[in-house]
Amino acid sequence: MIRLHGVHFGYRRGDEVLAGVDLEIGPGLTLLVGPNGSGKSTLLKLVAGVERPDGGSIEVNGHDLWRDEIAARASLAFVPEHPDLTPYASVAEILALVARLRHAPPGASEAAIARAGLDTLAQRSVRELSMGQRRRAVLAAAFVATPATVLLDEPLEAMDRSIRAEVLTWLDGLLASGHQIVVATHQLEPFLAEAGSAVTIRGGLATVLSELPIDRAERAEAVAALAT
Repeated sequence: MIRLHGVHFGYRRGDEVLAGVDLEIGPGLTLLVGPNGSGKSTLLKLVAGVERPDGGSIEVNGHDLWRDEIAARASLAFVPEHPDLTPYASVAEILALVARLRHAPPGASEAAIARAGLDTLAQRSVRELSMGQRRRAVLAAAFVATPATVLLDEPLEAMDRSIRAEVLTWLDGLLASGHQIVVATHQLEPFLAEAGSAVTIRGGLATVLSELPIDRAERAEAVAALAT
């Protein structure tokens, strides 16, 4: 469960992106939708602990993100739209560190690298990778172990067909095990069938569709209306 209580945040003083957001997101797949600049990526960064709120609190699986950091982040994986990785470490070194932090079993980092299609690039430094390859490296980090909460920002962007299929298969497996997934995306179609709810940010506040229609066409129409 993700809980936001009265969360305020702005990149500049007097210009809030979030203006007192109260929000609960439970298990299953939640779509985070809306136009560019509405606050989707900002919300994910706050829940992931990349940005710290100016006010309010955020809980991940019962742990305050800034008072009980280790416990809150232990089962959390974040795949940002724009990967920001240390440029001089190799893919293998980064994944080995992630595996150690998540107490993953032996071979977990190598398996994640293979799953992301980076076998031949494992010894390359991040600065040698293309943007698409860097996105796959961040995705590989999410593959390590089995995070209970997964946050994805435009996860299919710049991915080839095989990796897109792998991402969707991975998400299906997490959902089948009762995990929690939040996806910020403009590409609604690949996620509509599995989505249970949708959220958008308007005027700095959250608007929620807690139950989506069962009918596929009605579901698409409801989410598209929320997104615009």
